[in-house]
Amino acid sequence: MKLYYSPGACSMASHIVLREVGQPFEIERVDTANKTTETGADFWAVNPKGKVPVLAVEGEVLTEGPSILQFVADRAGDETLAPRAGTMARARVNELLNFTGTELHVAFHPLFNPNADDAAKDAARKNVGKKFDWLEAKLADGRIYLTGANFTVADAYAFVASNWANFTGIQLTAWPKLKAFVERVAARPSAQAAMKAEGLLG
Repeated sequence: MKLYYSPGACSMASHIVLREVGQPFEIERVDTANKTTETGADFWAVNPKGKVPVLAVEGEVLTEGPSILQFVADRAGDETLAPRAGTMARARVNELLNFTGTELHVAFHPLFNPNADDAAKDAARKNVGKKFDWLEAKLADGRIYLTGANFTVADAYAFVASNWANFTGIQLTAWPKLKAFVERVAARPSAQAAMKAEGLLG
């Protein structure tokens, strides 16, 4: 398996989960601005959508982070990372994956857009804050991870997106339970290894 990634992007969630399952894989960095990979390949030829993550496996190319996350966990037979299909536990993981992808991730877009003006960025920070309010409420009962006691693929994605606060002028201290969650996931060996491999940690 090969994961095409960009440092710190949403592809890091797939990178973390690949390290969680402990199966062999390679990584290849993508310059998302120029659409080339570190080996000089045309990234458009790898993924016509031009986005990371991409997982190349057994002659197939799989795109879209939530699909990759579930595939990796299911392929490894890890029912903690991705509970068995048809259970409420799996539905809750999917609920969080969808929330992160369609609400939280999207809310950050203006903050990474060099053409967005200050007003647009201020509005985006308020919007992100509303998404953080929902995550804070999920953690209000003292649970360790977003669906309970176990780390799942949904936590990997929510961690990566929530951590973007640190690069966009949002103080996570306003959401203490979410801040503790981000720190907890960041300390996992899989997250530490992924961040080091992507050049985000010394």
